[in-house]
Amino acid sequence: MTPLSLLAAQTLLAKLTTGASPGDDLTGLISAANTALTTSVPPIPVSEIVLSSAAPDLADRNVQLTYPRINIYTSGLKNTQVEKFRAFSGTLTVVAEIWSSGDFVSQSDTWIHVYTECCSELLQKSVGDWGNGLFYSGAYDVQFTAPRPGGLGFVQSARLTVSLGVSAG
Repeated sequence: MTPLSLLAAQTLLAKLTTGASPGDDLTGLISAANTALTTSVPPIPVSEIVLSSAAPDLADRNVQLTYPRINIYTSGLKNTQVEKFRAFSGTLTVVAEIWSSGDFVSQSDTWIHVYTECCSELLQKSVGDWGNGLFYSGAYDVQFTAPRPGGLGFVQSARLTVSLGVSAG
């Protein structure tokens, strides 16, 4: 049986990479944003949406990842025993760290906001039962970092945190 902490991250990965209909995934939403904004935001290849908690500097040196990318991992579990006779009944926190890099600060700054909005839109469409005892209420938190030298010139990130209700066992 897959551990809940891994299962939740895998489920979020699937939500970002596959849509209910063609063009209703992250790539399609970024493409639509390009059209609406009349700008050129690079797509995030599916191969760059990975299950990993590696810090960006470590990933840059040791993992074959490029920019833009999204690292998805579970950052915490809390068994509050809301349902007394369940093995696990509480919350699970999943993080999607979104990274962009561009030649100019203005590029990475614009791109990180577009990527975050697209991920947020997919999450809004995914409210409800995620299966396997995971439930998403629609609440999430986003924290942005300031651009800094790195990557292709400048790198910037956003940390999108999602709390899932869990009722298992």
